[in-house]
Amino acid sequence: MLACLEMPSGLRTADFEIEIPPGLIAARPAPARDQSRLLLARRDVQTIEHQQFPDLLNHLYAGDVLVLNDSRVIPARLRGRNPQTGGHFEILLLEETAANVWWAMLRPGRRARLGTRIEILDHRRWPAGIAATVEEINPAGHRRLRFSDVNNIFSELDALGEVPLPPYIQRDGTEPEDRERYQTVYARAPGSVAAPTAGLHFTEPLLEKIRARGVKICFVTLHVGAGTFAPVKAELLAEHRMHRERFEITPETARLLAEGKAAGARIVAAGTTTLRVLESVAAANAGRIVPGRGATDVFIYPPYEFKIVDSLLTNFHLTRSTLLMLVCAFAAPGGTGGREFVFRAYREAVERRYRFFSYGDAMLLV
Repeated sequence: MLACLEMPSGLRTADFEIEIPPGLIAARPAPARDQSRLLLARRDVQTIEHQQFPDLLNHLYAGDVLVLNDSRVIPARLRGRNPQTGGHFEILLLEETAANVWWAMLRPGRRARLGTRIEILDHRRWPAGIAATVEEINPAGHRRLRFSDVNNIFSELDALGEVPLPPYIQRDGTEPEDRERYQTVYARAPGSVAAPTAGLHFTEPLLEKIRARGVKICFVTLHVGAGTFAPVKAELLAEHRMHRERFEITPETARLLAEGKAAGARIVAAGTTTLRVLESVAAANAGRIVPGRGATDVFIYPPYEFKIVDSLLTNFHLTRSTLLMLVCAFAAPGGTGGREFVFRAYREAVERRYRFFSYGDAMLLV
């Protein structure tokens, strides 16, 4: 496991409070993936330009290495019922530790005591003939569930589960639109409970145009956890501890990144999840990317010395979130912290009525 990197800072969580009008939160995706807007933030001169997502082509050059996160979102939200009391549960699967054994978040958690048996319901809210028993409760309040009466609950998720949409999208994840659009076109490895949202804007034709410009495209896998939506509760950033997320880097990706760096090419990370994988591995290997599997709980906030990533494509993030803090760290050359620059970009985005959060518009920091 790659440990959280400690960075001395007196920054307070309240320093990253930013108000987003509720009407600008994107409840549904754009009509087409690449019809989103693109805010271009030039870090060296601290200027902002407003473009459309296909204009990304104008900011990628031959030799650049574009890195994408190919994790696939699983239908991780289940519905359940206590057969003794009739009480209902919402279950969000977090991490599989063995066949039919998962850590999960349950609501209401206070009713999911040790030993509680829960019937899993289908989309009609009828019993599906599968049960889960609460075997352990950890300090974070997550429950370890053991599923029974099924060979492997993972293989049943497509039939029983819902897309785990973020809590600010007020609908369940059963709509066909969400099953398609809350997933990147290149998603491959199942395991995320939240989408790597910067990648939602790409289409296959756009990726082909990027390749035609001589840009190398490669993939990492980081399975995004539910903690990505969690606001920081600690008063000081240095007191916050990140959730752990599993990742994998293939030998082919490691080779392309090494060749790109040796040639002086830019490494462009599509998404904060991609950046976290690359920076975690580089920090543990003297600035090099090596293939392998692991887990990271790195928390990146100002100031931070970035070791591998030169440009970042990202969406607009929740207030007080670790994602917003990461972007602020990246937004100034040398990682010294570009909080004011990022806040200015967000204010302009609000004024121009950009769409925010997972289904919203994008920002490119170069």
